[in-house]
Amino acid sequence: MSSRSRVARTAVAAGAVITLAAGLAACGGKSLEEKGGGKGELVIGSAGFTESKVLAEIYSRVLADAGYRTRVQTLANRELYEPALEKGQIDVVPEYASTLAEFLNAKKNGSKAKPVASSDIDKTVTALEKLASPRGLKVLPAGRATDQNAFAVSKEFAAENKLKTLSDLGASKQKIKLASGEECETRVFCKPGLEKTYGIDITALDPKGVGTPQAKQAVKDGTDQLVLTTTTDATLDNFGLVLLKDDKKLQNADNVLPVVNAKSAGDKEIAAALGKLTRALTTEDLITLNRKVDAERLKPTDVAQAYLESKELVKK
Repeated sequence: MSSRSRVARTAVAAGAVITLAAGLAACGGKSLEEKGGGKGELVIGSAGFTESKVLAEIYSRVLADAGYRTRVQTLANRELYEPALEKGQIDVVPEYASTLAEFLNAKKNGSKAKPVASSDIDKTVTALEKLASPRGLKVLPAGRATDQNAFAVSKEFAAENKLKTLSDLGASKQKIKLASGEECETRVFCKPGLEKTYGIDITALDPKGVGTPQAKQAVKDGTDQLVLTTTTDATLDNFGLVLLKDDKKLQNADNVLPVVNAKSAGDKEIAAALGKLTRALTTEDLITLNRKVDAERLKPTDVAQAYLESKELVKK
């Protein structure tokens, strides 16, 4: 997300932790040489939403083309994969500058810390680097491609309540059940921000994930009134949903950038391979990639390979 709650963990999340611990503990924090032979293995981390999965597959193929053995490990959310990245259980993750900066800011300084992210990407990345480096993380350069958290309602709900903006939703005094990831409970750009910035009365979270078909279907059906998705979501029309404008700019532009474990994946060759990709990737590309998976039902692995071949970023 980017775009992107710390209540009881779902069974899926718990299972992911067990899988991660079992599969990766032996290589935690090791350099590529220590991981065994040649350029070694890189584990690419992914969150549980479409865009993150596709980007992880793209990273994996770019690095495989550069001579590394790679595999993708998907976890539910940043609360799970970021600690694994620090430990070197995961080596590389496609990330979103503002969201990660505020995540690490809250981790260090508490949930009420003064924000460090802004619409200025250079200043945001500088702040992110200062927070990431002491944790053994290396932030690689950001590209043009951006994504943001976004919130959508059904077209019928918008018409009935004359909604075009999130301010309109707050002013409507409607009681809102929000379909989102469970981490939305504490993320400053999610439930707390909607309540503080817009005065939206969120009575409950429905933990169906970020922009998942189940989450959007719940809003379409009227079970929920609002869904957390992203500005690159390509299937809102399919569910009869419409984005509400973030008119008070709660969200910062989230430029996509790679973040790596400095010890296990901090070498210049990895940075060069991912840098070439980052420079090529655009926001329009993200929308197209999401559409191919969510609307056309193609596999993230196939979408990733086709994209890289079309951009001549890997050998066919």
